[in-house]
Amino acid sequence: MDVDVFVAAHRAEWERLEALLKRRRARLTGAEADELVVLYQRAATHLSVLQSSAPDPALTARLTTLVARARSAVVGSRRSTWRDALAFFTSGFPAACYRTRHWWVPTALVFTGLVAALGWWIADNPQVQASIAAPEELREMTRPGGAYESYYSSSPAAAFSAQVWTNNAQVAGLSLALGALLGIPVLWVLLQNAVNVAVGVGLMAASDRLDVFLGLILPHGLLELTAVFVAAGVGLRLGWKVIDPGPRTRLAALAQEGRAAIGMAIGLAVVLLLSGAIEGFVTPSGLPTWARIAIGVVAELAFLAYVFIVGKRAAEAGETGDVAAADRQAEAPVAG
Repeated sequence: MDVDVFVAAHRAEWERLEALLKRRRARLTGAEADELVVLYQRAATHLSVLQSSAPDPALTARLTTLVARARSAVVGSRRSTWRDALAFFTSGFPAACYRTRHWWVPTALVFTGLVAALGWWIADNPQVQASIAAPEELREMTRPGGAYESYYSSSPAAAFSAQVWTNNAQVAGLSLALGALLGIPVLWVLLQNAVNVAVGVGLMAASDRLDVFLGLILPHGLLELTAVFVAAGVGLRLGWKVIDPGPRTRLAALAQEGRAAIGMAIGLAVVLLLSGAIEGFVTPSGLPTWARIAIGVVAELAFLAYVFIVGKRAAEAGETGDVAAADRQAEAPVAG
């Protein structure tokens, strides 16, 4: 596209829109108000065309400012309220989780299978165990009261929960943020976590203490890993949009999925806060193993019901997890 020709064709409309915006403090006539709305819609379309076809930094910046001013004049400014937060957690977040289920559910299944296979391989091969640590160190890690057990009571519960929540939120955030890099960093993060879990499974199984290990990891691990799987699935979906954006432009597809990913990062931080509290207060508690695992199972089932019941209903009603239409930049139509 010839930018000079494009500018020459539409400059008069932009200048007229700017003139109407300058006069907005004075009362506009009905016809002028209607003209302002029409010119705003045209300018938003022009901006989208420029961004997708012939990006020019200076022109794009000027038109972006003009469209933002016109949007404020047409729809008015809006402040986020507690109602927005309530709507996000009752429809937006669960719908976004439900919409991405085809990515994170397979991720969870592959991760679990990989952990099981690696754990069995480690447990069944003394040579592999010896490559992980010296025999004395292995005994110290797996003995009753050893490193695997004492880890969960190594700090006061509140401080431990905060530390765990911070670490897990960083893992989820990295999976979401790095997804646009074709999803490759997400796969690396998942692989590292799978290996870490598999080492614990394998070493404790080799010491005939797998039941103890599962009793320690399942109360919080079910919900914690599910949140990580959701983040990884969203990251992988975002990476796939770089390859196949569908009927939208690549920029528009990434913008929508990226906005939804930012929202999911907030929602998953809350989920991980709950799993961190379970890990800090329930896992090292004196409750029977069955009671601790039951708490973890209830938390996991509650989250799955939240996603597959509440989220499904919201998604079927048209919720996507993206920001409200009034807060999104207008997009030019794309040919099918």
